[in-house]
Amino acid sequence: MSKSENIIELIDVKKVFDDDTIAVDNFNLEVKKGEFVTFLGPSGCGKTTTLRMIAGFELPTSGKILLNGEDISRLPPNKRPVNTVFQKYALFPHLNVYENIAFGLRLKKVENTYANDKGDKYTKKERLTKAEIDKKVKKALEIVDLEGFEKRSVSTLSGGQQQRIAIARAIVNEPEILLLDEPLGALDLKMRKEMQIELKNMHKRLGITFIYVTHDQEEALTMSDKIVVINDGDIQQTGTPTEIYNEPVNTFVADFIGESNIFNGTVVGNLKVKFCGATFDCLDDYEINQLVDVVVRPEDIKICKPGEGQLKGKVISSVFKGVHYEITVVIGKFEIIIQSTSTAPVGSVIGLRIEPDGIHLMEKVYTVNKYDGEITKNNTVKFGDGEFECDVTQLYPSSRLDEEGYLITANGEKVDLTGVEVEVEVDTHDILMSDDKDAGGAQGNIISMIYKGDHYRYIVRTEENEEDFVLSCPDTWNTGDLVGIIIPKDKIKLVLKPAGENK
Repeated sequence: MSKSENIIELIDVKKVFDDDTIAVDNFNLEVKKGEFVTFLGPSGCGKTTTLRMIAGFELPTSGKILLNGEDISRLPPNKRPVNTVFQKYALFPHLNVYENIAFGLRLKKVENTYANDKGDKYTKKERLTKAEIDKKVKKALEIVDLEGFEKRSVSTLSGGQQQRIAIARAIVNEPEILLLDEPLGALDLKMRKEMQIELKNMHKRLGITFIYVTHDQEEALTMSDKIVVINDGDIQQTGTPTEIYNEPVNTFVADFIGESNIFNGTVVGNLKVKFCGATFDCLDDYEINQLVDVVVRPEDIKICKPGEGQLKGKVISSVFKGVHYEITVVIGKFEIIIQSTSTAPVGSVIGLRIEPDGIHLMEKVYTVNKYDGEITKNNTVKFGDGEFECDVTQLYPSSRLDEEGYLITANGEKVDLTGVEVEVEVDTHDILMSDDKDAGGAQGNIISMIYKGDHYRYIVRTEENEEDFVLSCPDTWNTGDLVGIIIPKDKIKLVLKPAGENK
């Protein structure tokens, strides 16, 4: 792609704060001129930090930010053709609407070209005239549909009107890029939906690049040309709203964008997948016996008579949501959510039919936890910021431990395992959590939970080195809970590291 098509490029951008927190990691993105791009993700994912680096309020630790092909990574904010609209608007309460919008113009200097008596041309930096400022302010007010509000005090305006004034103040300087950091967050639901359409229309009229930050998936789907889904400082997926919704690349995207039923599945034949105890035709081609994550949107499940669909279950809940009913069906140990314009009585048995184009398969990312570990003098193993009891005899076939704790091999050789480096594997189903943080060998906070039909998949992250434990559990916990990590001794698999990899 040529430079002329991209207005902004982020190349291997990384941001590490003073406390060694990695806010953004290996961020690579191309933004075309005139695009409406949305950074979408949960709180703390790095989306606002990335926006602030584009604006110049934060400097990247490494990597480059290119504007029209030129490196602006170290350029101060006032030198960048970029303006930002913040969630709190930052309007001046002592100035009226006109003066708020004109504030930046009064400080701005432009280069004008003149010719002297001899015909020689020279340039001179001058402030804008009152007529020029007046013209620009009126044009900005027209764009945000607030003509005639010039003399109004900003304190008398509604939240939506104040938000438009903040946008007018940002666009009056004619930036090449408009950055918007959750500007609709302070508005009520009805006003927010109206402003989504307004912003999209403004973008079309202005023709400049919008980069928008939000955690609201509906905002992103409604307004964007391109959505960048971010989690933990990494880009999870980039694509159009349709691509992101219909073809999520992993369970995080599928769970974060819209409602989803997510199941563990196995490919059992050519374009055939088994989940929830039944076999379905699908459109995604994977190798036979490959483990996959299966995503089925609630609106893609059709209610039918028992026996006419692939599944049959009992309705345990039916809630009217205004445009559809949200129906929960139990099939064995699985729960499935359906969205339908018709209801089904609680307690009734119904059939469920899912067409091949309603089933989306993704390669399973988390199948086993793998760590680098080290055997201690007590024959425990250190890994994942913790220390766990283990069976070290699995490192040498037919070995045993003597009374002093030394390992005796099948050949009678005595081995001191202290400091020996090993590869550790623990299945996601073999890790337990406890609300007693000291109950296990490690402790951490739950940073992610995704329902998989009959269980939750949790990710617990330790504080010291941010090691992750991925586990399956049928019980409901809360994101942010501090828990102890318990792993039974016989569930920890150890393998000696190859000789060249040991210290």
